[in-house]
Amino acid sequence: MARTPRKWTGARSPSGLKRVRSSERRHEILGPRRAAAKTLVRNAVDIATSPGDLDPQVALAEAMSALDRAAKSGAIHPNAAARRKSRLAIKVNDLLAGTTIVARGKAKSVGRAQAQKAARARIAAGKAGKAKGAQTAAGKARAALSKTTRAEAAAATAEAAPKTAATATAAKRASKPAASKASAKPTAKKVAATKAKATAKAPAKSATKR
Repeated sequence: MARTPRKWTGARSPSGLKRVRSSERRHEILGPRRAAAKTLVRNAVDIATSPGDLDPQVALAEAMSALDRAAKSGAIHPNAAARRKSRLAIKVNDLLAGTTIVARGKAKSVGRAQAQKAARARIAAGKAGKAKGAQTAAGKARAALSKTTRAEAAAATAEAAPKTAATATAAKRASKPAASKASAKPTAKKVAATKAKATAKAPAKSATKR
């Protein structure tokens, strides 16, 4: 029978199993200390908000002591404990003084020209990234394929352009003789009609003379 459940994905070596057991035991020991520190910090803030019969300074001292104990036992990092103590003291003092709590930190003000410059730089960087394309083998192959297809399309259009121009000129030349022939036919008909009229008038004149 297996010593660990089948859903266990870690190492089944003795050192790996010992590491899991020690982490579980450490979590069981240190978890309540973290929870106690958080609870006392929240109580100190609540008491500072509405003191009533309780002393906010006593609650603040208890919360700081809990944070120190948690840091000493290794439940939280000492730097994290110091940071939480500092923020808690500032918050409690502000609440007791009746001042509004303002988020600490510098407000970053950016001028209009700087904002426009940053936007232009961001757009240019985006365009450069798109033009560069993917640097993988598949991306390079796609880029080469698209480049060859564009070159082939450009060559085909360049070859087709003279042919289309030649066909257009040939069609124009063919249309010009056809138009001249069509114009020549009516003139021939007109000449024949005038000759027929002239011959008809000539016998009529001779008949009148007789």
